[in-house]
Amino acid sequence: MKYTIKKLFSTLMTLIVVSLCVFLAFNVLPGDPAIRMLGLEASDELIEQTRAAMGLNDPLLVRYFRWFIAFLQGDFGTSYSYKVPVAGMLLNKIPITFSLGIIAFILTVLISIPMGIVTAKYENGVLDRIITVFNQIIMAIPPFFSGILITFIFGMILKIFTPGGFVSYKDDFFGFIKYLIFPSFAIAFPKIAMTVKMLRGNLIDEAGKDYARTAYSRGNNTNGVLYRHVLKNAMIPVITFLGMALADMVAGSIVVEQVFSIPGISRILLTSISNRDYPVVEAIIMGIAIIVIVLNLLVDIIYRIIDPRIRIDD
Repeated sequence: MKYTIKKLFSTLMTLIVVSLCVFLAFNVLPGDPAIRMLGLEASDELIEQTRAAMGLNDPLLVRYFRWFIAFLQGDFGTSYSYKVPVAGMLLNKIPITFSLGIIAFILTVLISIPMGIVTAKYENGVLDRIITVFNQIIMAIPPFFSGILITFIFGMILKIFTPGGFVSYKDDFFGFIKYLIFPSFAIAFPKIAMTVKMLRGNLIDEAGKDYARTAYSRGNNTNGVLYRHVLKNAMIPVITFLGMALADMVAGSIVVEQVFSIPGISRILLTSISNRDYPVVEAIIMGIAIIVIVLNLLVDIIYRIIDPRIRIDD
């Protein structure tokens, strides 16, 4: 319990530091949101009135605390450009981006774990070497380039899906999921390669330990030792990695959305950065940061629960 309380406190402090960095970073950038909103032809008097109405003349820390307290209450402010509440703007976009990350995570788990087991079981065999070579290639390719290749091969040449033919989850949920499969692969490929490599190494390492040799001496065959003893211990660090990878995949969805013309939060984010629309940018970045921080907290807690060998001094 003490460990959980400490982690919660640490998470809160991290959230505060991140929020301060996010707010300061976007408020020290050159460019005046009032001028961006009104245009260069606006009078100085109108610009000053607009700045006052937007609260831009207040001291920086006053603006930060006002923004942070409102954020904690679920009030993300009003968009400078669109003149509408930020929460309403993002409400229909977040499910798209989040779904993309979740599907990528599911693909990573379903593909990487069986492949990791196979490569370890047939260590140095032909299949192991082929998969290892492909892993090295895939890890070197960034998701956006994978997205371009997938679009070209499966969309334009094989015509398995229609590039740019996004289907809203409100209109056709299964069509929505179907369209997200290929973008999800672009996100998942590097994580699959890293997970396979990690699981393979862990399985080989655990198979060489005393408890595995003892299991063999008791008459267990290779599958019995692998699935009953070795796999459980080898999976513990992999679970930790996958937990952190989930947060990374949700964040990485923003890049892939641009390649596949998916109307998630990426379009709003890029437009808002260009327009100095700070409330929108801050809300999106903080949302991503919260996902990363919370998932890391859950991974730490789950890791402590599932691995009895860990003893943390409370």
